[in-house]
Amino acid sequence: MTGRMDELKGSVKETVGKATDDEQLETEGEAQKTAGKAERETKGAANQAVGGVKAKVGDALDNEQMQAEGEAQRAKGKGQSAG
Repeated sequence: MTGRMDELKGSVKETVGKATDDEQLETEGEAQKTAGKAERETKGAANQAVGGVKAKVGDALDNEQMQAEGEAQRAKGKGQSAG
């Protein structure tokens, strides 16, 4: 959730910076928003990869629970990456 919070805080700073003509605050907000987005997307990609592997291993072992958990984790990762 930290990534999303940084995106939100960065957006607020950027907007306030634009409204008050404070270039430093605007730039700081843009950077924070970009860093938050990158963090969120990275976590999402990792969850997609781990979930995919877990689902394949569950399938190979004929373990339906592991396969379902992997699919759920992969779906969670897609949601995180999408924003």
